[in-house]
Amino acid sequence: MIVLALKLVLAHILGDFVLQPSKWVKHKMKHGWKSKYLLAHVGVHLIALLILLQFDTAYFLGITTIILTHYAIDALKIKFTTKKNSRKLFVADQIAHLMVLNLVLYYYTPYSIDFTEILSPQSLLLVTLLFFVTYVAGILMRVALQPWQDAIEPASKKENAKSTSLAGAGKIIGILERLFVFTFILLNTWSAIGFLITAKSVFRFGDLTEGKNRRLTEYVLIGTLLSFGIAIGCGLLFRFLSALDTFSA
Repeated sequence: MIVLALKLVLAHILGDFVLQPSKWVKHKMKHGWKSKYLLAHVGVHLIALLILLQFDTAYFLGITTIILTHYAIDALKIKFTTKKNSRKLFVADQIAHLMVLNLVLYYYTPYSIDFTEILSPQSLLLVTLLFFVTYVAGILMRVALQPWQDAIEPASKKENAKSTSLAGAGKIIGILERLFVFTFILLNTWSAIGFLITAKSVFRFGDLTEGKNRRLTEYVLIGTLLSFGIAIGCGLLFRFLSALDTFSA
């Protein structure tokens, strides 16, 4: 089952991303289902599937299903895509393709999902801490830093007026850095955390130094230390609890 699944996914990645030039995408968006490159795109998928499945006629029905549905899904996506919904339809398009691949996989190699493994104590602990590190930690940090918010707000607005930072980028950066640190702790690669701190110091504190605002610099430093501290604490907590009999059983 695993081998077949990997072959189907690999064929999809090759056809949809690796072997689809941007020229084809633009032509498809302009001419819709009449685009010659839509047929070429589906043809690439067909060739990839035939090669990876070694031209085995036993997979004729599965290949035919994937190719026909791929054409239909892409045609519908092109028809309804606008500038506002392009990202949502891209995600929906990929989900639809993967669902088809999953149905084909199930047809040839029926499988069942063991929810007892998915909902094991260790898995639940991991998911809980992941949500805590990525989302809950950000809220707790805002509450903890609230006493200094008024002191740095005028300076922060002044800095933002001069900068061209992306909206919401700070929140995403915080989530990603805590996620990276948490993962590094689980992998026991402490040196990678040092590299991450160094990289952030170079980019973030370099800008703050140029701004010559001591309060804002201290505020960001406190936030960074809190962010890393929470992620490290959660990582160590997972390693400690997962070693207990209650979670390892």
